[in-house]
Amino acid sequence: MRKVLSPVLLVAALLVGGTGASAAAEQWRKPEEQLSFFERYTNAAQDVILQGLKLVGVRYRLGGNNEDSGLDCSGFVRLVFKDSIGASLPRTAREMSEVGEKIDTSQLKPGDLVFFNTMRRTFSHVGIYLGDNHFLHAPRTGAEVRVESMENSYWVQRYNGARRIIEGN
Repeated sequence: MRKVLSPVLLVAALLVGGTGASAAAEQWRKPEEQLSFFERYTNAAQDVILQGLKLVGVRYRLGGNNEDSGLDCSGFVRLVFKDSIGASLPRTAREMSEVGEKIDTSQLKPGDLVFFNTMRRTFSHVGIYLGDNHFLHAPRTGAEVRVESMENSYWVQRYNGARRIIEGN
C-alpha cells in the first residue's frame, strides 16, 4: 500500500528544518541565499520535484514503469519527467547518462539527474537531485521510492556523476 505524504511537508522538513539560521545571520546572506526554497527552482524543476514527491512510498519493481505495479529507478525518473514536463527520457539509467548536459557535482541544481554504480557497472542507478545533498529515487527490491542523503557513505562511494535535462535550470 502506498503511503500518502504531503510533498510540501516532506520538502520543508528535509530542506528547511535544521538550517538554524538566526535572523541576524539572514541579513548578511547574499540575495540568492535569501530566496525561499521554492524560489530557488525554475518552474520546470518545481514541477519535476513535486511530481517525484507524489510518488514517495511507491514500491520498487525491477522493470517497473507505473506507480500501480511498481517502479524501478529509471522507470521512476522517466515517469516523473514525462508527467511533469512532458520530457521523454530513455529507458535505462545508462542511456539517461548520455542525455542532457554533463555537470560537475559542485553545479548540481534541483531537478538534475544523479547517477550511481550500484551493480558493479557505471551509471546503473539514477535519481533526481532535490538540493542540499538529497535525492529522490526508487532504490531496490523490497524498498519504496524515497528521499536519501547523497552524503551517506554508500552513495558517496558509488556516485558516477550528474546530467542536467531541464534547460535553463
